[in-house]
Amino acid sequence: MALKRGLSSAGVQRNRAFGSRFPVAILIFFSLLVPLIFFVGRGLHISDQNDILSSPGEKNVDWREKLALQHVKSLFSKEVIDVIAANTNDMGPLSLDYFRKNNLSASWKVIGEKTSITDKINFTAVDARQETPQVKVDVSSGDHAQLVDLAKLARRQLREKRREKRANELVQRDDESIVKLENAAIERSKSVDSSVLGKYSIWRKENENENSDSTVRLIRDQIIMARVYLSIAKMKNKLDLFQQLQTRLKESQRSVGDVTADADLSQSAPEKIKAMGQVLSKAREQLYDCNLVTGKLRAMLQTADEQVRSLKKQSTFLSQLAAKTIPNGIHCLSMRLTIDYYLLSPEKRKFPRSENLENPNLYHYALFSDNVLAASVVVNSTVTNAKDPSKHVFHLVTDKLNFGAMNMWFLLNPPGKATIHVENVDEFKWLNSSYCPVLRQLESAAMKNYYFKADHPTTLSSGASNLKYRNPKYLSMLNHLRFYLPQVYPKLDKILFLDDDIVVQKDLTGLWAVDLRGKVNGAVETCGESFHRFDKYLNFSNPHIARNFDPNACGWAYGMNMFDLKEWKKKDITGIYHKWQNMNEDRTLWKLGTLPPGLITFYGLTHPLQKSWHVLGLGYNPSLDRSELDNAAVVHYNGNMKPWLELAMTKYRGYWTKYIKYDHPYIRSCKLSE
Repeated sequence: MALKRGLSSAGVQRNRAFGSRFPVAILIFFSLLVPLIFFVGRGLHISDQNDILSSPGEKNVDWREKLALQHVKSLFSKEVIDVIAANTNDMGPLSLDYFRKNNLSASWKVIGEKTSITDKINFTAVDARQETPQVKVDVSSGDHAQLVDLAKLARRQLREKRREKRANELVQRDDESIVKLENAAIERSKSVDSSVLGKYSIWRKENENENSDSTVRLIRDQIIMARVYLSIAKMKNKLDLFQQLQTRLKESQRSVGDVTADADLSQSAPEKIKAMGQVLSKAREQLYDCNLVTGKLRAMLQTADEQVRSLKKQSTFLSQLAAKTIPNGIHCLSMRLTIDYYLLSPEKRKFPRSENLENPNLYHYALFSDNVLAASVVVNSTVTNAKDPSKHVFHLVTDKLNFGAMNMWFLLNPPGKATIHVENVDEFKWLNSSYCPVLRQLESAAMKNYYFKADHPTTLSSGASNLKYRNPKYLSMLNHLRFYLPQVYPKLDKILFLDDDIVVQKDLTGLWAVDLRGKVNGAVETCGESFHRFDKYLNFSNPHIARNFDPNACGWAYGMNMFDLKEWKKKDITGIYHKWQNMNEDRTLWKLGTLPPGLITFYGLTHPLQKSWHVLGLGYNPSLDRSELDNAAVVHYNGNMKPWLELAMTKYRGYWTKYIKYDHPYIRSCKLSE
């Protein structure tokens, strides 16, 4: 026990001795550890700074320089740095390379001057060779706001510069568009070869394969610029250049002539293009003046516009004139048939099946024409497409001049089992000036003066405006006979009126089954997108027209019309026509023609037919839907481009020519061909 107590007391003493020595040991340990940590940390910090600040090409730069630059960069945000870069034209963004080449104090002085804040910021740095670069910066909070405002100012200045640049571009656009034409002509003229041909483009980017006539257009553009500079050279008394331009201009004009395709150009065309390009280049160097060139081009454009308007008037006149003439071949056909008809004995001039002419149970057609070939197509196409031709009866009326020819043609070429009868309108004794307002008006001095006065315009352009209404067909009662159908055919109940410029493609018997619902006229309406309403045909400034008709009422087409002659008589349609025709003696309600009085006479009395029965426009519209044409019962060549004229549209002519036998002896002898 004593031993245990002795050991315990010895342990306590040892513990007391150790406890008294422990704080001293710890103090010594930490006194050695702190310097070690300081030096290691400083080394790591320097290494980190060296890694952060270094960039490619800067690995060997003294770390003290990098540390100084880090201090500079840390003082400013990216916005401030961008401002400094935007407002110092002689330096880029802050970089170590810049501060290495220029000592830090001098560099900051430049930045301060550029940014106008030298009095706000004081920056000093000792030489980089010292162990610790010293940086002293004094920036107040107000100065920081100023730096931010400076960044906004820089962006605003940038936007203003962009707006100014855009304005200058808009001002220069006209000049550039003018110069563009001559530049293209001049530059491409210098090296005309296979790489240029097919790639010429001034106004738009074109496909090489689609632009096969680029050389022709290049020559024409050169001619335009040569004319411009020719005028300027003469004005500035540059005689030598004037002679060169004149010579090259004549050569180019002879070279291109009326050629429209590159393949038709002469082999010398590329040489002439190069020669002209050289002269134009010289002219531009000596004569170019934006205002003068602009003025000359504007004057040339105005002159060209005037020429185009004049040519349009002439074209209108000639097309109207061509539409009103009979081709030599058709005139020849009529004369030959007429001669042979009157050589026939009277008993051979009669048509068979005359008993069908007044049978109301058959399908009757009214056809009024002075064109033998056109009438033959109407009859032939109708019979060809009829399911039962024996039930179809054609009532053909012509004038005295063509009466023999019409009879002779259908005697030689009878319409199969169908019935046909030809009459002479001049033999209708009841159709006289005391009964018919049109005939009375044609006998008046005013109408004769309108049609036959001696001082008619002699030039093409001056006579074009009224030529449309001075159509010879308006003088013929064949055109107005459509308003007297019950008088011509008093024993018929229904009749289908056909113009002589139509082609029948389907059986028409279904039209007789259409319920007109008490209306007199069954017709296809023409108030679609490309057609017109009443205000196109009638003068709505006249109170008589304005009070009685709706300007937006839908028009309809003559050419294929089903007329209920019973209702016609009940409503006295002919009397209505006479009333309005008498009121229009001075032509103030409508111009001459039969469609306007037809619209008035049958106003509210027309039943619309399905459009597939009658498709119009083959005489003027080149963009008709082919499927509509093929599915139409009747196609109509209304307009000037009749299928028997040379100006007919080739794409539609086949619908008409398929019903003509060009191997017929009379047609061959008159040299009529497809």
